[in-house]
This record gives sequence, C-alpha cells and structure tokens, in this order.
Amino acid sequence: MEPLYWQIPLLFGVGIVAGILNVLAGGGSLLTLPLLIFMGLPSAVANGTNRIAILCQNIFAIRSFRQRGIMPLGLALLCIPPALLGSWVGASLAINLDDELFNRILALIMLGVLLFTLLDPMKHMRTADISFGWGRTLVLMCSFFGIGIYGGFVQAGVGFLIITALLIHGLDLVRINAIKVIVIFAYTLVALGVFILHGQINYVLGFVLAAGNSLGGIIGPRLAVDRGHEWIKKVVSITVLVFALKLLLTP
Repeated sequence: MEPLYWQIPLLFGVGIVAGILNVLAGGGSLLTLPLLIFMGLPSAVANGTNRIAILCQNIFAIRSFRQRGIMPLGLALLCIPPALLGSWVGASLAINLDDELFNRILALIMLGVLLFTLLDPMKHMRTADISFGWGRTLVLMCSFFGIGIYGGFVQAGVGFLIITALLIHGLDLVRINAIKVIVIFAYTLVALGVFILHGQINYVLGFVLAAGNSLGGIIGPRLAVDRGHEWIKKVVSITVLVFALKLLLTP
C-alpha cells in the first residue's frame, strides 16, 4: 500500500501528540491505531505498524530521562523479564483481536485508573527510596507479566496499567514514567518481532509515525521532569477520562 500525499504530514503530526501522551500518561496508541486503520490498513497490520513508532519513541524517551538524571534502572530490571515473556504471549494472540470487547474492557480499566489516580491512596507512602522484599517483588513481577501480555496484544493504554502497577508501591509519577519507557521499549522488541514474522507491518507508514512519536518522546520527559508529579497527575486524569468516554460512547 502506497501512502497518499496527505497521509505523511497527518501521521507525523498525530505521532508527535501520541508520543507526548505515551511518555506522560499513556493512550497515544488510541490515536494512532484508529488513524492507521482509517488509512486503509487491516487492524493486525495497523497494530504491528504502530510498534515501530513505539520502539523508536521509547529510545528517545529513555535518553531524555537519562540526561535529566531520572533512570531507576534497578527497579526497571525487575519488571522487564516477566514483561518480555508476557509480550510474546500477547503478541501471538493479537491476530484474533475482538475490537468491540477490547474497547469496553479498556474503557473500564481507564476509569479504574482515573479513580485510583484521583484518590492517590499511596501519596503518604511516596518516598525517594522504596524497599522491595520478596513479597513485594513477586507481586511486581506477576503484575508485569500481565502487563506484558496486554502490551504485546494491543499496546493501547498499557501506560495506564504500568502507572497503576507502580503507584501501589508508592512511587511518584516522574520515576514511574522513566520505568515505563524502559519496560515498554524492552517488551516492544519482542512484540515487534512477532508481527514481523507474521508479515503484519507497513514499513513506510511505520517509520513516518516513528519520526513523530520520537519527537514526542523527546518533548515528553522534559514536561515530566520540569512539571513534576501533580501536573502529570492532571494530564493522566484528563487523558484517561477523554479516552474512556470515547470508547464507551463509540458504537
């Protein structure tokens, strides 16, 4: 499929917005996936093509967080192995995606995250140093296995799940976003490989979208570090509410 002349700048622009959303909160793929389908891609190809952009965006986001001294690598390394295994499982199942059921489930997940983010029950436990014993580590790894399955399956909205999984351990949203981009980069390598093996990629549109997402991935960490936890919480809340209502109200 050859892209039309208007598709390139549109996809690039939406990619920038999606890249910023993905770094700050999540849900950027809820913009890019429908757009790719509207451009004529089958849903499986759109799902696979979107992974090129996600991978490239997180490379730049990781670099940007590192430049600002926000790089909780030790905690990220606890999350990555189960997420990699889960991603392979989820991507292998992605061919048979039921769009209507997915939209309803995702909307309920988003509303749950919105409630949790607004109530912020862990705010009094948020500290600079979190101690992870065996029990807490096991819970963390199990949750990221599930996140890997979901992320490998569809990606859209996975940032909200990662935010929830780490908020319950008392982390602030700046460090959570740094861990999020590291973990998503790692498991996207696995998911992208599965889509490539099944021939579910449009490389031209994928790299155009990747250019926009990467620019958003550079801008996003600057906003995260400069504005801090409370500002990001507002962005998360607004983004979740808008996307959840969109999914629930779309027939």
